[in-house]
Amino acid sequence: MRLSRLGVVGFRNLRDATMAVPLEGVAILGANAQGKTNLLEAIHYLEIFRSFRGVPDRQLVRFGEEGFRVSADLAPETPTGGEEEGTHDHGEAAKDSVAVVFRRDGGSKRVTLGGQPVERLADAIGSVGSVLFTPDDVRLVSDGPAERRRYLDILLSLNVSGYLDALQRFRHGLSQRNSALREGRPEREVRIWDEAIIGPGAQVMWTRAVWIRDRAQAFRSYYREISGGESARIHYAPGISGTAEWADRSAAAEDFRRSLRRTADRERSTGATVVGPQRDELRFFAESPHRSRDVRAYGSGGERRTAALALRLLEADTVRVGRGTEPILLLDDVFGELDEGRAGRVLELLERSVPGQVLITAPRESDLRLRREVLPRWFLRDGEVTV
Repeated sequence: MRLSRLGVVGFRNLRDATMAVPLEGVAILGANAQGKTNLLEAIHYLEIFRSFRGVPDRQLVRFGEEGFRVSADLAPETPTGGEEEGTHDHGEAAKDSVAVVFRRDGGSKRVTLGGQPVERLADAIGSVGSVLFTPDDVRLVSDGPAERRRYLDILLSLNVSGYLDALQRFRHGLSQRNSALREGRPEREVRIWDEAIIGPGAQVMWTRAVWIRDRAQAFRSYYREISGGESARIHYAPGISGTAEWADRSAAAEDFRRSLRRTADRERSTGATVVGPQRDELRFFAESPHRSRDVRAYGSGGERRTAALALRLLEADTVRVGRGTEPILLLDDVFGELDEGRAGRVLELLERSVPGQVLITAPRESDLRLRREVLPRWFLRDGEVTV
């Protein structure tokens, strides 16, 4: 799929507009603080129905407005019906559409697919197939474990059937179990919730472990290519006793059950469940012939950014394999934070491995690198797009 039309009303500083998006994508040029990132945020909002920056929906409403609406038409990756490239009618070609309306009063959020309302957000997430690269992606490596768990949860909820449901069931059970511990309820009332978290929790950990295991070699390859020959590996450390070398999900469940029994005394003293997927960690290690270094703790800025870029490329791979379509690539001034060598290698890698529609922002024409001779230009000033 590709984005053929985008509509924004009342979203951040963007002027209300409906924009036809070219087949190949577009380069969005403008000085800082003019709204370039906000435009990409509006598109990606339709993928995850939340801000990628983690801010509440109320903060996305333009000052003085009662709410916002973001909508998009999606069309096949290539025109059909023998139309010449460049003359494709976006309105007629739309195969599907997705829209969201948020009202500040009451905090209501309404989502439609193909013009029909959906009962649950879970039924609509992942409709666009976008992958967003930003300079802040380095936080995926440099921040605490919660940032990486959030990354995995969003990625796997979008691309792996059943993951979001398991995650929600685990979180509900965990909340109830922690309440029982905080309130000092009898042991039997705490243990009632064990099975409520073991089953879905094991599914969450097993899915995370399989995704990381299956993409370990790709991560190593991407890291090596971006860095210019250096090596690194990705490692999943489950928040229970032992390692994630499980043969199946039932083995993960049994390890989880044993870990809960071993930590019963510690739970009583802390008033919380101290093992489980809420304690999982995703780690990165830079490797050399003589040693292995934790990139978060001891890596350079370049090594952390390289690991984050490799993660996003794994995300694009996951969309391609899981949904059978090229992802829509959203690049927010992604080359500005890289040295010349890394920027050139990332550029070559993206050109080769992610050939779909791309929307890229840059402050100046000279900063535009990816597909510079192909992409049409949009200019953004004070939130207003000029084609």
